[in-house]
Amino acid sequence: MQRYSKQFRNAILQKMIRPEKRSAPDLAAEYGVSAATIYGWKSKLKDGTLNLMADDVSNKDRSPSEKFALVLEARRIPEEEYGEWLRRNGLHSEHITLWEQELRSTLDNDSGAHDQQLKDVRKELKQKNKELQRKEKAIAEMATIIALQKKTALLFPDHEDE
Repeated sequence: MQRYSKQFRNAILQKMIRPEKRSAPDLAAEYGVSAATIYGWKSKLKDGTLNLMADDVSNKDRSPSEKFALVLEARRIPEEEYGEWLRRNGLHSEHITLWEQELRSTLDNDSGAHDQQLKDVRKELKQKNKELQRKEKAIAEMATIIALQKKTALLFPDHEDE
């Protein structure tokens, strides 16, 4: 089960209520959260077990997927609305810049790790193919020896009875 920060959850719920009044499936597709989760949050909000003004988790505790979603959303916000959007989400512009750098660094590191893994797998495959060819050659040699032994036995039968 993936846990989302209160800030992330509240930001999504804020978009469901006025003035935006967006649908749960629309928000689910945008943020990568299941619509059922969003509907669950909404029902808790209605029955009073969830408070939008509750203490928020610090921004450093946000998950990478939340950070990514917020960075993408920040890029779509017009400049004149950017300050209000940051305040509404409890952010500073430095958060977005820092998260972008984090995400780029993570992607670059993952890319390098994948390249190394690919190189290792190719090397292992090459060794396995070489070993397979050696074994196939040995099997062919054994088949030839067995065939020669059978022919020799037919040409020169043993006379153990004598």
